[in-house]
Amino acid sequence: MPVLECVPNISEGRSAVRVAALAGAVTSAGLALLDLHTDADHHRSVLTFAGEPERVIAAAHAVADAAVDSIDVREHAGVHPRIGAIDVIPFVPIEGLTLADAAGFARIFARDFSARHGVPTFLYEAAASSPARAPLEAVRRGGLAGLAARMSGDPLWHPDFGPATPHPTAGVTAVGARLPLIAWNVELATDRLEIAVAIAAAIRQRSGGLPGVKALGLPLAERGIVQVSINLVDHRQTSMREVFDRVVEMARRLGVDVLASELVGLAPAAALDANVAAHIHLRGFSDAMILERRIEARA
Repeated sequence: MPVLECVPNISEGRSAVRVAALAGAVTSAGLALLDLHTDADHHRSVLTFAGEPERVIAAAHAVADAAVDSIDVREHAGVHPRIGAIDVIPFVPIEGLTLADAAGFARIFARDFSARHGVPTFLYEAAASSPARAPLEAVRRGGLAGLAARMSGDPLWHPDFGPATPHPTAGVTAVGARLPLIAWNVELATDRLEIAVAIAAAIRQRSGGLPGVKALGLPLAERGIVQVSINLVDHRQTSMREVFDRVVEMARRLGVDVLASELVGLAPAAALDANVAAHIHLRGFSDAMILERRIEARA
């Protein structure tokens, strides 16, 4: 059976009731929730589920319905960039599917989601309609306000589906297709945001850093520290060890210690094991963090 993964990033990380409703939407659609990561500072929840493509698309619609019904982006404030209540929905080929297949499913979902809710939807990465709009960071540049300005003033930035103005409460959603990525945060023993920002700039590919690395420096006000938030989009180019070692090197140069790493979602077995977890000081490592193990347990 082909296996498609979906990893919706929802702009809600503080209301236990709303987060439970999002998780329940997946199980009510007949799929197991493989992982749920919630962060109050980010004000964001990341859900992971996988299965037969048609069932995954149905579960993605159920999650999107719950988010549109309960989240007002005008009342949302978190440290993580976002453009809407349902910020981003990526589809990932896992077994028996190609990236082109996943892109096709992303386009179908985006079209139907936008028609269902009137939310402007942009396609990104492998599903993108133009190279300029393929990087997710290009779509999210300037946040919702910046994107809204481009939508209204630049014909090249009309959404792929839906109206050219954001939904009043749900904003805008990005839907894409990509290969598995690893999202994790490296926590620093300081509250100086400029240090995390400098390290993020030094390690990310577009600033001349490590291949396949995207990174941001973000504050964690509730804990009085900062973090380097990392997306490793290709662990075959750059390993988790290499990224972590570069963060440690930069932090030491700036007189700061690294506290720990925190995984967001799941990681492929080829990228993460017990030895790697120990090296990067990953908090609470277990086999449940490995994508393949979670899918096997689901089956």
